[in-house]
Amino acid sequence: MKISYNWLRQFLQIDWDSQKTGELLTDLGLEVEGISHFESVKGGLKGIVVGHVLTCEQHPNADRLKLTTVDIGQGEPLQIVCGAPNVAAGQKVPVATIGTTLYAKDGEAWEIKKGKIRGEESHGMICAEDELGLGSSHDGIMILSESLEPGTPCSTVFDIEIDEVFEIGLTPNRSDAMSHFGVARDLKAGLEQKEIQKELVTPSTSNFSIDNRSLKIDVEVKDSQLAPRYCGVTISNLVVQESPHWLKNRLKAIGLSPINNVVDVTNYVLHELGQPLHAFDASKIKGNKIEVKTLPAGTKFKTLDDVERELHEDDLMICDTEKPMCIAGVFGGINSGVTEHTSSIFLESAYFDPVSIRKSAKRHGLNTDASFRFERGIDINLTEYALKRAALLIREIAGGYITSEVVDLYPKKPQDRQVFLTFDKINSLIGQEIPRDTIKSILSSLEIRINNVTESGLGLTIPTYRVDVTREVDVIEEILRVYGYNNIDHKEKLTASIAKTSRFENHRIQDVVGNLLAAKGFYEIMTNSLVSPDAHAPNKEEEKISMLNPLSSDLSVLRTSMLFSGLQAISYNHNRQKTNLKLFELGKTYHKINGENQERQHLAIFTSGNRTADSWNTPGQKTDFFYLKGIVESLFERLGLRDIQTTPCKDDLYAEGLSYHKDGKVLADFGLVGKSALKMFDIKQDVFYADFDWDAVLELVGTQNIIFTEIPKFPEVTRDFALLLDDSATFQQVFDIAWKTEKKLLKKVNLFDVYTGKNLPKGKKSYAVSFTLMDDKKTLTDKQIDKIMAKLLAQFQKELSAELR
Repeated sequence: MKISYNWLRQFLQIDWDSQKTGELLTDLGLEVEGISHFESVKGGLKGIVVGHVLTCEQHPNADRLKLTTVDIGQGEPLQIVCGAPNVAAGQKVPVATIGTTLYAKDGEAWEIKKGKIRGEESHGMICAEDELGLGSSHDGIMILSESLEPGTPCSTVFDIEIDEVFEIGLTPNRSDAMSHFGVARDLKAGLEQKEIQKELVTPSTSNFSIDNRSLKIDVEVKDSQLAPRYCGVTISNLVVQESPHWLKNRLKAIGLSPINNVVDVTNYVLHELGQPLHAFDASKIKGNKIEVKTLPAGTKFKTLDDVERELHEDDLMICDTEKPMCIAGVFGGINSGVTEHTSSIFLESAYFDPVSIRKSAKRHGLNTDASFRFERGIDINLTEYALKRAALLIREIAGGYITSEVVDLYPKKPQDRQVFLTFDKINSLIGQEIPRDTIKSILSSLEIRINNVTESGLGLTIPTYRVDVTREVDVIEEILRVYGYNNIDHKEKLTASIAKTSRFENHRIQDVVGNLLAAKGFYEIMTNSLVSPDAHAPNKEEEKISMLNPLSSDLSVLRTSMLFSGLQAISYNHNRQKTNLKLFELGKTYHKINGENQERQHLAIFTSGNRTADSWNTPGQKTDFFYLKGIVESLFERLGLRDIQTTPCKDDLYAEGLSYHKDGKVLADFGLVGKSALKMFDIKQDVFYADFDWDAVLELVGTQNIIFTEIPKFPEVTRDFALLLDDSATFQQVFDIAWKTEKKLLKKVNLFDVYTGKNLPKGKKSYAVSFTLMDDKKTLTDKQIDKIMAKLLAQFQKELSAELR
């Protein structure tokens, strides 16, 4: 939010510099994120002075140039070459002196230098209004008043405003401070705590009067729940034109573009008082009646931005007897607004239900200054005052007459909010005793009325503009921010309570996994949950959740898979020659299942390129399927998950992969990412990806018993088989048969070589498999070992038709 310091000082006469004022605002909770400099004319006309043209002759070497001498009040007149057709002797003109910086329309700066033009020296420049930023005309030079003295700075001739603008990072609850008046009100309370008494000057509406009653617009509110208060008045015989400079400068300072005097006044009062207003062209209100109501779903309505929108049945609309004219509190219609042909208006000031406005604004993807305030809650008791303030300003700068009574439909006034504040609660929350007189003075400065005082506390009435103050703790927060967080003593002793939590809580398990992956050389990434509509698995098209108001088409859908946002990060790195990557991310995916929106937590792991760097004695090792398989299984082992089964992964995202299952649940999928997914991100090297269903993992972690064994006292024995098998046989089959055959003494089965090719029968392959045996109670004998190995071989021969090579 932008706040003009000049504007702020209209309410509060303060002579501090902007930096000091900004510090106090920040201490009060209105954090000043930056202070920018504003000039209504860029450069502030520095170096531009009034010149008196003494002579004007034809340039000897150019038909379209004139050779002039100009007195700028500094002794010797200057010779200036000028190409304007209207330059003449005797004129008073603006002169840019040597060294002056001027600014083009696009903001580009250029400096006036001494030079020669067609052989004649020129010591400055006589300026047109567009060259000074005072207008758009370039037909000729500006002619100034003859009464001006040569050498007078033009910054004193023209209405140039120089201002400081605060950029305030306002928290959503502080709707009371979404205006210059609201900020001034807070600033006054802060100054009073520094024993600086300043009067808060409010714009007067005492001279508001009805000139005649020639234009009456009836108003009917169909739903007072959605529009608890609605005010309006008509103004006739006005002239829509450009706003005066003071008004345009106020709006420009806070980043708004002036439109015309009527619209500019509504924007001015909005940012002055925080009350949104809307002006309708009265001639376009059919039936001379305003109806505040909802319309059937699907009704078409074209807004000011020339976009035809389809209304929702809950959208509150401002209508005449024939058509909708405005989405209440959000955006006006294209056919009812004020134009240069408007001569009479109906001026609206209302309070609309915040929830209704927020939903309508979100539905239509609109975020306006009005909706920003309505949806956070404004002061319902400010409505009529702001209407009169705006009506008086319009009458002042656009002419016309107030031609109706003020319509004020306010059927049910809200009850005053009462809060009882206990002194003990203040002391316990703040941790320090604040003098009771100080508490009372702070509350008074915040316009919180003290109804009664007891030994234990205070009975309070909260002003209606503080919609966020509803509880005792809210009042204490108000006291503390005005008293000053910096004024609370710092104790050397830190008192804290230690929560008793389970070591299996989500964040603890995430830390364990994150530390393990970091130790293995992985880097954690955090990617956007919003992706392109095309970035999803083919079988999850129906699960997509689209944003109502996307930032762009590339960020319009919530991800259904962690893969695509991770591939985007990999592509970004590849494009910057970072091709060896080991990444992981803990995040969420989003799904629409049976009409309901659901979230799932995931752990995603990515590897691409080399897993180790090249060195002088060892070439870099390329990442592969089995490297990531080892990472996945080491995570399961670290989390204490055992007896996990694997099956081939059927997900189309993988060219080849495995799924890990336990108790009927898929815990993780991993494998080589398919070419089609890589092509979307122009990735030209292999990417291996593991996707853990973190919710499923968390359900199992902590349910597994810890198993430990003593360090064995007796030695292990390893024996090998070179098995000749059919091509269709898998190591998984060998593994399962071995464990089924010898359950007692077999400790490990490992495949250490695979051979296919010459010297093998067609359709055959060779597996070199090692078997590790051990007895926990005694040393194995050769006879025992040979018996077990014979039993294993017999079983391989029976079930797989295996042979020994």
